[in-house]
Amino acid sequence: MQLELVAEGLWFPEGPIAMADGSVMLVEIRRGTLTRVTTDGRRSTIAELGGGPNGAAIGPDGAVYVCNNGGAWLWREGEAHWPGDPPAEYRGGSILRVDLASGRSTTVYDSCDGRPLNAPNDIVFDRQGGFWFTCLGQSDGEVRRLGALYYALPDGSKIVRWRSGLMSPNGVGLSPDGRTVYMADCLPGRLLACDLTAPGIMADTASPVGARVLCTLPGLQWLDSLAVEADGGICVATLWNGAITVFEPDGRYEQVPCPDPVTTNICFGGSDMRTAWITCSSTGRLYRCRWPRPGLRLPFNG
Repeated sequence: MQLELVAEGLWFPEGPIAMADGSVMLVEIRRGTLTRVTTDGRRSTIAELGGGPNGAAIGPDGAVYVCNNGGAWLWREGEAHWPGDPPAEYRGGSILRVDLASGRSTTVYDSCDGRPLNAPNDIVFDRQGGFWFTCLGQSDGEVRRLGALYYALPDGSKIVRWRSGLMSPNGVGLSPDGRTVYMADCLPGRLLACDLTAPGIMADTASPVGARVLCTLPGLQWLDSLAVEADGGICVATLWNGAITVFEPDGRYEQVPCPDPVTTNICFGGSDMRTAWITCSSTGRLYRCRWPRPGLRLPFNG
């Protein structure tokens, strides 16, 4: 598969959103911005967010909703962008709403049931206009705050913690029929599937991890953000070997190599949904390629 370099010099890009005009919106975690990249690679800042903006998605009102991890880690010195030590003090993160016309951001959620959100990471909207999001958790170097999977409404009226006590929830996505939410548990390299009885409602399960385990990758392979194909394949950015791992719902998988060990995200766009955008974060690059299958069209777009 031929990858075309579109932009470089980005400061740990993540959360790409393919726009109808061919541009891509993404976050730069280290810079703390929501950024637009045009088809010729030019970059402009939409909003200064601070903290650690991570996953992003367009909601039913046309605004961009951003998972901000709140500065859950510091950065190592050097040309490559590598997450470093934890900060001396960490208070938690938030879900932000960004108005694209003004660039103004407002906080929608920063807690659930009185407890702060531990490093919000990735987000996906369902057809009804609610959204699933993950919190990765955060470590002080010795003690780790565990992560969770949530469902919320974009008007700030409802947030539910559906699965907690998870090691490191990262990528999140929905199956084409909307009946399954997929979640990548980053550090164990494990892809989980949670059955839904209705939009925003999880089925009961006896599993100790609260989900079906579709696959656990061998060796040192961490799972980052994900996007779903139209036929149901789950494409998960994979760290340390630098790849997009494409899982079938039955657990089979294949890997597409990428030129960065910290390959963090993939999203789909274009008229046929076969244009794939891939963020390679430690090198600060955004790539484009023709994917062999169409991606799932998200319910809201810009």
